[in-house]
Amino acid sequence: MLTIGELASYAGVTVRAVRHYHAKGLLPEPERDHSGYRRYGAGAVVELIRIRTLAEAGIPLARVRELLQADEEEFAVAVAEIDERLRAEIRARQRHRERIARLAAGDHLVLPREVVEFLDRLRALGVDERIVQVERDGWIPLAARSPERVPEWMARKREQLADPRLVDFYRTLGRALARTGADPRSVASAEADEAAELAALADELADYIAELADAQGDDYVDDADIEPPFVKLMDTLAFDTAPPARRLMELLKERGWSGWTKLERVDGQARGAAGTGQEGQEDTGVRRFRR
Repeated sequence: MLTIGELASYAGVTVRAVRHYHAKGLLPEPERDHSGYRRYGAGAVVELIRIRTLAEAGIPLARVRELLQADEEEFAVAVAEIDERLRAEIRARQRHRERIARLAAGDHLVLPREVVEFLDRLRALGVDERIVQVERDGWIPLAARSPERVPEWMARKREQLADPRLVDFYRTLGRALARTGADPRSVASAEADEAAELAALADELADYIAELADAQGDDYVDDADIEPPFVKLMDTLAFDTAPPARRLMELLKERGWSGWTKLERVDGQARGAAGTGQEGQEDTGVRRFRR
C-alpha cells in the first residue's frame, strides 16, 4: 500500500494535484487506516497516470471524468474529437504568431504586398516620406474596404508611376511640404515659391490627367462604388497630412478637374477659368475620371 506522497511520486504529479483530483471526483479517495493515513493500491497509480496524461493534453477536467468512464470505442471517438480541436487551436495560434511577427514589419501589418511594394518604389524614387505617408494612410482603409480590387489598382499605379510627370508631381508636392515650418524670416518668400510651384504643377497635372483619361477612358480606374462619406474620409487623411494638397486641388479645379480621391472632369469649364472670374463654376454635366 502507498502513501499519498508515494502515489504522487510514482505518477509524476504533486501531492497537491492528487488532492485536487480527489476534490474534482476524478480519483477515488480511499478510507484512512487505523493510523489515520490514506493508503493507495497499485491501481491508483495507473488511474492517476491516466488522469495526468489527459489533463496535460489540455483536456478540461470535466471531460477527463467522462473519458475515464468511457468504453474503448467511446474513448477513441472522444480522443479523435479532442485531437481535431487541438489541431484547430494550433492553427489559430499559428495565425496569431504570424500576425505578431508582422507587428515588426512596418507597412506589411495592414497593407497588401502590392501596396507595400508601391510605397517602397516611391521611396526609391526620392519621394518625400510625408507624401509616402499620404499614400499609405489612404491605402489602408481602401485596401480594407475593397481588398479584391487592390491588384487591379496597383497594376495601374505601376503603369502611371512609369511616367516621369507623375513622379515630378510627387516630388513637387514634397518640396511644398518641406517649406512648411520654414524660417519665419523667409516665410513670405517660401509661400511665394510654393504658390508658383503649385500653380505650375496644377497645369502639368491637369494636362496629364486629361491625356490619361482620353487615352484610357473614364473607367481606367473605376471607383464609382466609393460612397461620398468614404471619399471625404480619404480626402481628409490626405489634406491633414499634406496641407499643400488641398491648395493643389483648388488650383486643379480651376483647370477643369475636381477631387483628390475621386477625380471628376468638369465639362464646359475652360482651363484657367480663375483668370476670367469663373472660378468655382461647373457645368451640370460631370464626366468622372477615377484614380
